[in-house]
Amino acid sequence: MFRFESLEIWKSAGSYAKNCYILANKFPATEKFSLSDQLRRASISISNNIVEGSAFGPVKFRNYLDISIGSDLETVNIISFACDVGYLGSKEKEKMYSDAEILIRKITSFKRSLNPNR
Repeated sequence: MFRFESLEIWKSAGSYAKNCYILANKFPATEKFSLSDQLRRASISISNNIVEGSAFGPVKFRNYLDISIGSDLETVNIISFACDVGYLGSKEKEKMYSDAEILIRKITSFKRSLNPNR
């Protein structure tokens, strides 16, 4: 088992990415190589950076967690835009916003645990 596989944030990020993939599939075919692709890449980047950071010590790991949070926020922006142009409904947007916020809180909490001085 790799170190990251025991991390709740990695598991949560994977679930969030799956939901982003499902949403991206609802976008029109004309968005296949743009907005859909961007949402997929940003969402999988969250867990990818958790995995990559887990190979390093606390200082470097914290930097990778910051990048994960940035990728999470990128998905929020894409979801907001997708809702604005009518690709998603407001309930889908609200659910994904809530999930994104929870994930950011989990990552932030874990990040703090890596440095007792916070």
